[in-house]
Amino acid sequence: MIARVRRLAPLLRQRSVARFTLLLGILALFGLTVLLLPQPDLADAPRLVDRLGPLAPPAAILLGALMMVVLVPRTLVSFAWGALFGTVGGASYALGAALIAAALGFAVGRTLGRDFVAERVRGRLARLDGWFARQSVLGVVTVRLLPVGGFGLISYGYGTTGARVRPFLVGSVLASVPSAFGYAAMGAAVASPGDINWFAIAPAGLGLVASTIIVTKWRRSRRAALAAASA
Repeated sequence: MIARVRRLAPLLRQRSVARFTLLLGILALFGLTVLLLPQPDLADAPRLVDRLGPLAPPAAILLGALMMVVLVPRTLVSFAWGALFGTVGGASYALGAALIAAALGFAVGRTLGRDFVAERVRGRLARLDGWFARQSVLGVVTVRLLPVGGFGLISYGYGTTGARVRPFLVGSVLASVPSAFGYAAMGAAVASPGDINWFAIAPAGLGLVASTIIVTKWRRSRRAALAAASA
């Protein structure tokens, strides 16, 4: 049995390398697609929304999720949906899309990249991977609020770690609330100048305050941990 496992180990490592290479290729393709494709003309979008009727909200959620999966910035989706559906509707549909996109990105990253990363983490990287595995919702919110990458890219990256699914998804949505309402309100203001519902964008202001507090506490705890380690 042990001899068989030893014979299979190189094959399993080769497969993990192939899957990880495929993941990198997919991300590179998505990135090039976003950079090279021309910007869509949204002039006919309101008429399309009217024609879809009650199907417009689920279509917006699914399309927004697809856009985020291929690495279109989430803020652009929130802005566009705010212009089409108003502040509350646009932000809500953008958040629904973010939840689906986060789940898909995480699943792809876990399937294609987790084995490769788990086989190679050593030392500090192993401790970092353990930190991701122990992360709470607050930890995910903190990482999401840091300027370390786009929404889709972070989702794929989280899948390659030992992070748990539920805290990741809940934290991803909570961290998206401030900018979803803020950019949706901006989109709605562009579509209907002078018609801004300030109560609707209140979550953006509250979320900004909460984000500032979270990031400040994270930086203080990190400085304390570094000081304790160097002492």
